[in-house]
Amino acid sequence: MKNFYKKLKNITLASLKQKKNELWDAEGVLHNQLLKFDLRPLKNNAKGGSFRTKADKMVFDMKDQFIVVDTEELHQYLKDNNTKVVNLEQLISSLEWNIILPK
Repeated sequence: MKNFYKKLKNITLASLKQKKNELWDAEGVLHNQLLKFDLRPLKNNAKGGSFRTKADKMVFDMKDQFIVVDTEELHQYLKDNNTKVVNLEQLISSLEWNIILPK
């Protein structure tokens, strides 16, 4: 995810306490907005999350791109569809707010 940092301005890394309690990894400016990002990697083609996160956006590190989704909209999607597991391609087409950034 260090390559994702190049996409941000004014970067601040979360402290260990913030990572543990607030569940975000980095804060920075993307497209003129100061946001907190969940940068945790995929494990076994899955990414865990929590409804108690303070992250504004969740970042998926794919082969040639970064996919950034809005955390609040993702949580609402999970609640509306009564699910905990989603396909990333389906998620991208279903959510209104997402950004795909080339590496």
